[in-house]
Amino acid sequence: MEVILEGETISYVVRRSTRARYVRMTIGVREGLVVTVPSYGGTHLVESFLREKATWILKHLRRMKKFDGKKVLNVTQEEYEKNKNAFLNAIVARIEFFNSLYQFSYKKISIRNQTSLWGSCTRAGNLQFNYKLSHLSAEAIDYVIVHELCHLKEHNHGPRFWKLVAKTIPNYKAIRKSLHGYVMQEG
Repeated sequence: MEVILEGETISYVVRRSTRARYVRMTIGVREGLVVTVPSYGGTHLVESFLREKATWILKHLRRMKKFDGKKVLNVTQEEYEKNKNAFLNAIVARIEFFNSLYQFSYKKISIRNQTSLWGSCTRAGNLQFNYKLSHLSAEAIDYVIVHELCHLKEHNHGPRFWKLVAKTIPNYKAIRKSLHGYVMQEG
């Protein structure tokens, strides 16, 4: 269905629910604008609701446009819990391989199911990696591992940091750019 809000034609999907008591809406990367209405609610109710919320809808739809053309990575909590230890073992093996070249000191390594970061390195020397990396290429995983390892030496993204990364991942710029083609969602 479509509605015109502030001169812009907006597509939306209506879902009727016997459990819904109020009109509500969600905006998602995959499904766009979805309006859930009580089973007795008519089209006039939906359009009135959308016009009332037009500013909010347009603001959030514009934000969602930055996700156009990107691949959505959505991992369920069940998949994460089932596979995180195996992925942690694989990450540890790659860290040991690359760190044999760098010889940096680190403490704890952990896996998380995050929605914004591929990895992180704390000042205390702890390395954290996003489980969603497991859905990417080995080359991308290696880049993120090396990126975080290099933060053990350089806690910034200055020229010395990138020189360290380039030591083992010479094509890091292309890999880094490819990672911008993904959107991470909660499962």
